[in-house]
Amino acid sequence: MSACDTTLIQILLSRLERVSADSYWAHRASGMRGALLHLLEQVENEHAADNARLHELMEGGFDILERAAEEKRRLLSP
Repeated sequence: MSACDTTLIQILLSRLERVSADSYWAHRASGMRGALLHLLEQVENEHAADNARLHELMEGGFDILERAAEEKRRLLSP
């Protein structure tokens, strides 16, 4: 895993943490954070990372963020 991937994961983790607890997507965001943190911990402990799994988790995290944002827009729009 590259330093770029690690930075992107940190940003993704930060954004997933900010999903409102009132959101339908909060529970999924929490689970995704846990999976990403576990993978990041493995990498930091110098274990080989499964790149396919990494990209799958990252795509899932971005999907959750998009859906949470859509939900928020629907709730805030008049």
